[in-house]
Amino acid sequence: MSAAGLPMKPTPAPFSQLALPDATLANLAQLGYAEMTPIQAASLPLALAGHDLIAQAKTGSGKTAAFGIALLARLDAKRFDVQSMVLCPTRELADQVAQEIRRLARAEENVKVLTLCGGTAMRPQAASLEHGAHVVVGTPGRILDHILRGNLKLGAINTLVLDEADRMLDMGFFDDIAAVARECPVERQTLLFSATYPDGIAKLAQQFLRKPQQVKLDVEHDTERIRQRFYEVDDTTRLHAVGQLLNHFRPVSTIAFCNTKQQCRDLLDVLRAQGFHALALHGELEQRDRDQVLIQFANRSCSVLVATDVAARGLDVSQLEAVINVDVTPDPEVHIHRIGRTGRAGEDGWAFTLASMDEMGRIGGIEQALGREVPWHPLAELTPAGDGPLLPPMETLQILGGRKEKIRPGDVLGALTGDAGFDSKQIGKINVTDFSSYVAVERGIAREAVRRLNLGKLKGRKVKARLMDD
Repeated sequence: MSAAGLPMKPTPAPFSQLALPDATLANLAQLGYAEMTPIQAASLPLALAGHDLIAQAKTGSGKTAAFGIALLARLDAKRFDVQSMVLCPTRELADQVAQEIRRLARAEENVKVLTLCGGTAMRPQAASLEHGAHVVVGTPGRILDHILRGNLKLGAINTLVLDEADRMLDMGFFDDIAAVARECPVERQTLLFSATYPDGIAKLAQQFLRKPQQVKLDVEHDTERIRQRFYEVDDTTRLHAVGQLLNHFRPVSTIAFCNTKQQCRDLLDVLRAQGFHALALHGELEQRDRDQVLIQFANRSCSVLVATDVAARGLDVSQLEAVINVDVTPDPEVHIHRIGRTGRAGEDGWAFTLASMDEMGRIGGIEQALGREVPWHPLAELTPAGDGPLLPPMETLQILGGRKEKIRPGDVLGALTGDAGFDSKQIGKINVTDFSSYVAVERGIAREAVRRLNLGKLKGRKVKARLMDD
């Protein structure tokens, strides 16, 4: 596809159509990659042919495999230098990308993938770099730190990937990205992936990409599965209406999108005062607090995640019953992305939008993007359903001790189902970080689970556990 960037829908095709080694194709088959997703079918032939690329694709579209397969195809595993670098907006995304590239690299002997992100100590990362790596994945600020300190040499880079470039720009990383790109060899391939196409992307492309091919896919969501409803509000009723929606429809898991951090804070106060288990995700959170919020929401021990678009990008939560647009976004494309987070994997989802008279122009833009008029409902039809407050089904226990203490998810599960005597069906997601472990348990057993963990042992040692809500 040329740089004209017209929307396109490639027909699904097998990976065997690509000029890839047999070992790579066998590994892809083993990993369950049968047919290419639309973004893979559109971008991989161009990337494998050596073109620079601007690809517009959302999270969950298979873009990581698209650039992962391309960068591995150009890699010489016998040459122990950093040959590929992937810049990501957050540590969570960098970890996911690194994990996926490691899986894709199994066909090749000893490909070393290193993650370099802020929020963790520099020294161990510098030591890992001394031992060498083929692929580096990380956040722009931390990667630039390592370059400036002389820890990271980029002379052998042949592929630079900018993943979720629009989000990196939203987070203020333009200068860091530019500084990193300038340190890379001019004769390289640059692959830029972005869900939206703000002005900054064109500026980046102009400075650092050479004759880029552009791939833009129609944003595809199973809209049959997403039931949209629009409600007219004014500024005095807007935040209260969120609670009315939650009490009427009683979704287990909801993201409430606000346009500003201040609106996030105000809504969080209102929801908590009304007895909802709500947490906020915005740019001012420390990394550790952000991790804890995401863990609690993903494991279903928080009913509502209040977030700005910048904070929630790259966040992929399964089983999301509802999305509430507390404010109408000025960009219809962002609205489509917001509501597309629900109604996934064959599940039904609700998408509610609250709009004041001042926002009706924006609603017109959304109707144009959807190709139809939106359905309006009166707030008066929202009446509380069910008995008592809306409570999440799970609660999260935090255990002091994580990977640094060699704790694995299986150890936590064993402690709860062994001596503590709980049924494995009562235990939900387990997340182990460097210094803490988090486990979701059914709300009814949470306090007893904390008591038994504190009385018992994990991996033969006494541990401290507490409820995150306390």
